[in-house]
Amino acid sequence: MGLALAGLLSAGLAATSSAAPGPTGPSAPAAAPAPTAEPAVATVAAGGPAGEQALKPYMGWSSYSMQVYAPPGNQWITAAQLKAQSDAMHAKLQPYGYEYINIDAGWNGDIDDYGRPVPSTTLYPDGLQDVIDHIHGNGQKVGLYGIPGIGQTLIDANLPVYGAPECRTGDLPVRPLQKADYWGLGFKIDFSKPCAQKYIDSIADLYAAWGVNFLKFDSVTPGSGISDLSLDARDDVKAWSQALARHGIWLELSWALDINYADYWKQYANGWRIDWDVECYCPGQALTTWQNIARLFPKLADWWRHAGPGGWNDLDSLNVGNGQMDGLTRDERRTAATLWAVSAAPLYIGNDMTKLDAYGLELLTNREVIAVNQAGRPAQPVSTRTNRQVWFSLNPDSSYTVALFNLGQTDADMTVNWSDLGLTGAAQVRDLWDRKNFGRFATGFTAKDVPIHGVRLLKVTPQKNSAITVNDDDLRVGYDGDWQRNGNREVPAVSEPLTVTVTDSASAKARSTDAGVRTIEVNNNDSQIVYTGSWSQSTGRGLGDYQDDVQYTEANGDSFSYTFVGTGVDYVTEKHNSQGDVDIYVDGQFKQTVSTYQEEGRGAQQVVYSISDLPNGTHTIRGVKKSGQFMLLDKLNVRQESLLNPDTATFDKNAPADVSVQIGRDPGELLAVSKAGTDLVKGTDYTVDGGVVTVKKEYLAAQPTGTTKLDFRFRGDYRDDIHATTANGDAVTFTFTGNSVQWITALAPDQGEADIYLDGKLIRRVNLHNDTRVTAREVFTTTLKNGPHTLRIVKTSGDLLRHDTIRYTIAK
Repeated sequence: MGLALAGLLSAGLAATSSAAPGPTGPSAPAAAPAPTAEPAVATVAAGGPAGEQALKPYMGWSSYSMQVYAPPGNQWITAAQLKAQSDAMHAKLQPYGYEYINIDAGWNGDIDDYGRPVPSTTLYPDGLQDVIDHIHGNGQKVGLYGIPGIGQTLIDANLPVYGAPECRTGDLPVRPLQKADYWGLGFKIDFSKPCAQKYIDSIADLYAAWGVNFLKFDSVTPGSGISDLSLDARDDVKAWSQALARHGIWLELSWALDINYADYWKQYANGWRIDWDVECYCPGQALTTWQNIARLFPKLADWWRHAGPGGWNDLDSLNVGNGQMDGLTRDERRTAATLWAVSAAPLYIGNDMTKLDAYGLELLTNREVIAVNQAGRPAQPVSTRTNRQVWFSLNPDSSYTVALFNLGQTDADMTVNWSDLGLTGAAQVRDLWDRKNFGRFATGFTAKDVPIHGVRLLKVTPQKNSAITVNDDDLRVGYDGDWQRNGNREVPAVSEPLTVTVTDSASAKARSTDAGVRTIEVNNNDSQIVYTGSWSQSTGRGLGDYQDDVQYTEANGDSFSYTFVGTGVDYVTEKHNSQGDVDIYVDGQFKQTVSTYQEEGRGAQQVVYSISDLPNGTHTIRGVKKSGQFMLLDKLNVRQESLLNPDTATFDKNAPADVSVQIGRDPGELLAVSKAGTDLVKGTDYTVDGGVVTVKKEYLAAQPTGTTKLDFRFRGDYRDDIHATTANGDAVTFTFTGNSVQWITALAPDQGEADIYLDGKLIRRVNLHNDTRVTAREVFTTTLKNGPHTLRIVKTSGDLLRHDTIRYTIAK
């Protein structure tokens, strides 16, 4: 929730949060030198305070979108309105799983003699309990709203805490007083005092007595626009989580939570908003805009790994129920519904449910799409390097959910290649929105004419003898112990050019450049820069821009993002008095706000943000417009470690000689050398001897004079990531149905041995040590009787165990 409704909150209404401990069971014991039985599997908790209820994303309705859509002064959360919404849900949506009626800011009116909130008597003349009973009578659940801290009124009143008369509200705040929420409505509670928890418990107990099932806890920091720990509500979140857990009340955190603390939110809450409000704050005109939907894609590219049973990424209200109200086209409405579904986001709508149109009902009641959401398998992008994006998730039955999102400016054919999903073999394809089977396809599927801002949602079902590769961060992979993702232990796949100047001059002199750090200039029109929002290109400006063009936008919240392999990046733009501040994120983490304002004159090609010394790997920079009339992007400078020494050379046709380079990785990691997408023939066009690659003079002599670029492609860890652990006894577990399985992972000098179990029996001990770091090595394979199986891998020695992929074959 934004600032618009902050005034409706009564001082003294504390915030609440729901969460349960994450996986905290004991690690499997270290394996004996020759174990004969599988170590015990650690149990995994369901999640936050709602427990079993949070194993799936919740479905329902929230009042906030209508609260800011309605004309000023319209009290939209009256008893009559809430009962009408409950009745409409009961008649139209409840048969499909929608069950929550969540009442947002402004429901409370006063405090009782114990400092607990009292519902507004103006909104609820017959009492809020009458409304709650009506909602429960329809077989639905009720949600309320709160924020962190304690109000000045409560501090001054110094009231006793219910059930703990030794505690007084005047003793609860931190001294001297500190702000507790974004709006400054209350003050920070000192949770080092036992009475603080007792006070929160007293409110949670009251809510439970009313029959409340859900709490939205707003203005949670780090997040809510503040990530420097000047405001920190984590103690509030923990306290509310513990208080609500006794009653099984769902705790949802808001808003725009800081991803740096994702593990904390996952430990204590059942859901967390990942971005700003979806509402456009356009009273009487629209609930939202396309820009507010499109900006979620780069956020989800960072957040998707953090959702799963027990806690979910919250995208805010899904406002697709009425075309005259939503602010979206029909295609955009379907795209939004698809994004919520494939992201396993809480599926709660914000429309007036008494006025849903036929298309809105069609979107909200498609059982196959709802099943995608309720399966709880957050989708991941194949790549975010384009505005035509393929997102997918692997289901427990070995089918894939695939969404083809056209975020571009023209209709387009869009293709999903099975190999990008980790699938080898044929698959059946079904369109879930149109409920139509397309048939069997060998290597991929092309959807024709996906409209601007439109989508195709597919179920892809592998056929007999297909093989499925499962990445280390897939939700189906379980980890026991203290595992970390990447942590500079990964190796990315990369392609690097050898630039050869071909001449026919007898006087040409050979030259070379030693390897080191090289800088790549990426112009603003590069197809792999993803622009979110209403960007345009300006060319031929004659103002000193790189390649005489820039990309620009005027809308706050619009952003660019670029994924690169390297160790550093510069954001280069123009500075001018028409421009303002830009928020910079690297790998999903906020770095700083930079100014592109210049009071006088115009500064071209200005480096306004630079970061170096990143771990050599895959990174993403994102810039978000914060203020000013314009935001521009001119170019990005990417710094990479060179794997070629030298990385330039000269070939003289009048004095032909082989060109040799030293490569900076194990020679087995070199996949190919190519020119313009065509691979050279190994052994004929080039040879590999140890770490030296020699390009033959016969090949170079056939090249035209000028510059020839030869791309050296090196393999990396699958999807450029791995999981790793240092503790013996830590384990990876994966359950599948099939007739063969392989473990494919890294070898390295810091690795030792691991034990392989199948269905609880020790099968083999494998050695993962190698003199150099290499990727994607098959270290274990076996055939099986077709059926359900469980593979378990347990670290037994070495400094580190890396896990990359599991591949299995289905025989159905």
